[in-house]
Amino acid sequence: MDEPPEVELKDLPPHLEYAFMEGDDKLPVIISKDLSVEEKTALITVLKSHKRAIAWKLFDIKGINPKFYIHKILMEDDFEPAVQHQRRVNPKIHDVIKQVVLKLLNAGLIYPISDSPWVRLVHCVPKKGGFTVVENKENELILTRLFTGWRVCIDYRKLNEATREDH
Repeated sequence: MDEPPEVELKDLPPHLEYAFMEGDDKLPVIISKDLSVEEKTALITVLKSHKRAIAWKLFDIKGINPKFYIHKILMEDDFEPAVQHQRRVNPKIHDVIKQVVLKLLNAGLIYPISDSPWVRLVHCVPKKGGFTVVENKENELILTRLFTGWRVCIDYRKLNEATREDH
């Protein structure tokens, strides 16, 4: 790793804390607050010695070389490719989808393709969060879901209908 990445530190639950493997703000890891000073020092020492095993960015994640194995989808003989055109989405959700796609492109996890006969819908749904209780105008308590962010999903149902088992 040439230069430690810039990361945004988020609030942690009360039993966890950040520890840094370089300086006071580089290469953060999340550890338990319940560890003694000696345990924290030993843990950081072990993590530093295996720093290359930790993926700091998406493209640091090592996988199986595609030259070794390429996944093939076996199609049923009588199915025609189906194109599902993207529906209009509100600008906020469009920006979320765009950010996720660019992140995956930059990481090399997806690549652009313009001639695929199979085009799938992209959906953006709220991530599941916790629940909270709020009062409405009539002073009734109502259970409400907390919003924690968006999850981008692909609708593969039509593609799944056209594939056959490989075993």
